[in-house]
Amino acid sequence: MNNDYKTNIKVDLGFEIDELRPITTYTESVQNAKCADYHAHPRAQIILCNSGIMKVETENNIWIVNPSQSVWIASNEKHQVYFPNNVEVISAFIDKSKLNKLPKNSFAFDTSGFIKSLLTKIISFSNPDRLTSPQERIFEVLLDELSGIKPCSTFLPTSHNERIKRVTDALMNDYSSKHTIEYYAEKSCVSPRTLSRLFVKELGMSFGDWKMRLKLIEAIKQLGEKRMIKDVAYDLGYENASSFIAIFKKHFGKTPTNYIIE
Repeated sequence: MNNDYKTNIKVDLGFEIDELRPITTYTESVQNAKCADYHAHPRAQIILCNSGIMKVETENNIWIVNPSQSVWIASNEKHQVYFPNNVEVISAFIDKSKLNKLPKNSFAFDTSGFIKSLLTKIISFSNPDRLTSPQERIFEVLLDELSGIKPCSTFLPTSHNERIKRVTDALMNDYSSKHTIEYYAEKSCVSPRTLSRLFVKELGMSFGDWKMRLKLIEAIKQLGEKRMIKDVAYDLGYENASSFIAIFKKHFGKTPTNYIIE
């Protein structure tokens, strides 16, 4: 997931506190860009892209999302966002006064066409100092829709535990690794059994499941960059494209090609 991000983006809308201006939006086409700083702001944020793939990190999770998904970032959640290659990014920032019925945790979710249409309409308001009555009604509909969003499975839990971090960092630097848990346990100076328990306790999944999810999330990123399926499969350590396609379909319910098209 390493990249040479040449552009830093700084957007201050999330720091605004004004219940009379309950939502503000930002949209821009960017390339090889990231947020200027790892940051948190009082407004909650919806972030999505009309095109391209983006990576969103919080202290405990990583999401790689395509244009069919969005990320909900809770109020005061520290995060960083990366935009590899060409991305048309959309963000909406919601004032703390409107968050009572909205999710308290950050997560990625599948974006309905209705939510995307509501956001497009709100973007057209061009961040007025005050919403008109018709604009307020549209915003209230968006709040109703957001109150029912549910997390999707394309996330990668992380941990600050040093023994876990040593292993996960090594895996993220070598997607094609075929090393077993015994190998990484030795590198971390713990027994395989202890490392296995740590993964379940700290990350909520087994070593094997985490390693598999890492590969699949990296696959989403590379497919979004228009790489050929067979090249992605080999980069991730699969012996052939068929094995990769079968595992991808088992996890996501669709082939890599259909996943990107949708």
